[in-house]
Amino acid sequence: MFQKTRDIPTLRRIARQVRRDILTMIHRAGSGHPGGSLSAVEVLVALYFAEMNHRPDQPKWPDRDRFVLSKGHGCACQYAVMSACGYFSREVMMTYREMGSPLQGHPSTTDMPILEFPTGSLGQGLSGAQGIALAGKLDKKDYRVYVVCGDGEIQEGQIWEAAMSGAKLKLDNLCAIVDYNGVQQTHPVAETKPLEPLAAKWTAFGWHALEIDGHDFPQILAALDAARNAKGRPTMIIARTVKGKGVSYMEGKPDWHGKAPNDEEFEQALAELPEID
Repeated sequence: MFQKTRDIPTLRRIARQVRRDILTMIHRAGSGHPGGSLSAVEVLVALYFAEMNHRPDQPKWPDRDRFVLSKGHGCACQYAVMSACGYFSREVMMTYREMGSPLQGHPSTTDMPILEFPTGSLGQGLSGAQGIALAGKLDKKDYRVYVVCGDGEIQEGQIWEAAMSGAKLKLDNLCAIVDYNGVQQTHPVAETKPLEPLAAKWTAFGWHALEIDGHDFPQILAALDAARNAKGRPTMIIARTVKGKGVSYMEGKPDWHGKAPNDEEFEQALAELPEID
């Protein structure tokens, strides 16, 4: 039975298992995006297990908080976290990227209708999340909307259109989080299209901007609390993370943006992430 928790050791244990599941899913499928899935683990675990109001046994509960994974290629992380919550079984989780599976390589509402928004084409999820947040305002609902973007993704122009509209509409029920792992598909983000000063940019656009260590649960939870208490404007949390976090040979390496580990690499990764200490 799913239960929310803010117990830090419990959240850390869940995060470690999620990392093992991500690696197992991608290794089994022979394809996927381990780097950006592993960097987002703590953020998604905090959202699903500590922050959001949701009911895995009632996935379309009308008053649920909504979540959009704008960096859709990192969906192995979302699937592993959702399975850990009880949305679907581990057996279903291990069908990731199979033909006919509900767990496709990018989030698909056609294949898995319990998702809130389909993503894959980068730059679109923040706009979609804003639409959901605006609907909540118009319907006088209390639900909140959370969206996780990639750092390379926010180089897209549509992100900055959404930055303007989110502030104009005063969507204080919207919280965006950038998984700022510093590495995109082939190069460091700073070499491709630099983002800094990132917090100052979101502040200038009218958002409540925060910077945190995206692997530190106390910092993540404190930032989510601050977002919930911010009134009259949306919040952007800039979560500094490590691409491939938890696997030594993947950390910070562009090569692990979008490929599966072979058998030897997979066994090494699991050895670095033991089931128990």
